[in-house]
Amino acid sequence: MIRPIMLIEDNPMDLDLTRRAFVRRHLANPLIVARDGAEAVARFESWPPDQPPPAVVLLDLKLPKLDGLEVLRRLRAHPDLGTVPVVVLTTSTEDADVQTAYKLGANSYIIKPVNFEKFVEVVVQIDLYWLALNHAPQP
Repeated sequence: MIRPIMLIEDNPMDLDLTRRAFVRRHLANPLIVARDGAEAVARFESWPPDQPPPAVVLLDLKLPKLDGLEVLRRLRAHPDLGTVPVVVLTTSTEDADVQTAYKLGANSYIIKPVNFEKFVEVVVQIDLYWLALNHAPQP
């Protein structure tokens, strides 16, 4: 069963960059997109029990409506999806954001590269580790 990747990203350019990198990498996982924090939380709260949980959540921190740290806090409190791996993929290099993200249960924190080729390298690493090697718990 191929589990989806959930991308929580409000920037249209970063969303396009991510999609292009996934296409270049030939990822088979479907991509579920939420464009703000409130939409992401609503998706988690209404996740169909017969649908496989995301293999990984890629979470931007700088989101409208609810910031990424609040989204992470709410996801970790979800009774069924709280153990889904979360990779913070953001432009924020603030130590406070890094510390808080890990305290709230982020599994990884990656600074988004601006260059497309470097971004594809990040996607390759996400694919190799989080989708191929990592054995995540089933909710």
